[in-house]
Amino acid sequence: MSVIYTAIGTATGREGRARTNDGKLDLQLSRPVEMGGDGAGTNPEQLFAMGYSACFASALSLVAKRMKVDASDASVTAEVSLLPLEGGRYGLGVVLRVELPDELQGEVGTKLVETAHEVCPYSNATRGNIPVDLVIE
Repeated sequence: MSVIYTAIGTATGREGRARTNDGKLDLQLSRPVEMGGDGAGTNPEQLFAMGYSACFASALSLVAKRMKVDASDASVTAEVSLLPLEGGRYGLGVVLRVELPDELQGEVGTKLVETAHEVCPYSNATRGNIPVDLVIE
């Protein structure tokens, strides 16, 4: 399999820094207040939410072009939750809220979102591993 692109990032933990090798991102990390932290920086769940929502929006745009529909006014919000699992482990759960323009509501919008979910690399990476709920708004 040939590689299209490789992103490289390094982090020093939940309460440290995260940086990309090209210097375009350099972020302070901290635990959210809900987890006993000061909430001063961002956290891995927020970063995952931003990546997933951007990737899904891109997949939505690609699929819309293939379907010959205009989804340029669509937006995607990813809600990423940290969940406790048995044995002291942790997992993630995702709700993807896809806001579609009025003309894409109904059957066409449903097909658009479901097909984007098949195309999106984040969706393919998480499929069968964590719960991902699609909500069309």
